[in-house]
Amino acid sequence: MYEVHTTITLKNGTDVMMARKGLITESDIRQVTLDAVVDTGAWCLVINEETRAKLGIEVTGTDTVNLADGGWTDCSTVGLIETWWKDRHYTHEALMLPDSKEVLLGAIPLEAMDLIVDPRVGKLIGAHGDQIVHRLY
Repeated sequence: MYEVHTTITLKNGTDVMMARKGLITESDIRQVTLDAVVDTGAWCLVINEETRAKLGIEVTGTDTVNLADGGWTDCSTVGLIETWWKDRHYTHEALMLPDSKEVLLGAIPLEAMDLIVDPRVGKLIGAHGDQIVHRLY
């Protein structure tokens, strides 16, 4: 088994909305481009404290989550984050595991951006090629 990594850009979702309203400029949007582990076993985006601080996003609550090793832990929910992969994006909350070394790109943002892992080449691709297909069922 291998890990699939991909480059994503995370933007502060509140900053994005403020820029759309003309309250700040596009260059004022806090963002970070980083390497993420594509984790189809995780249900959401998981970031660490360093990434949260760079984005300047707020903690919105706490949640108890089940970890890959079977253990349970409390972590913070944070948001809003706009996740970009190439020309696709999805706005959402995320989980923050403070001591995590990696950012995990989970199943919900993958599905929302119509992305899958191609096991033949071990990389992330569009599920329907370059065209995004959103299903309502």
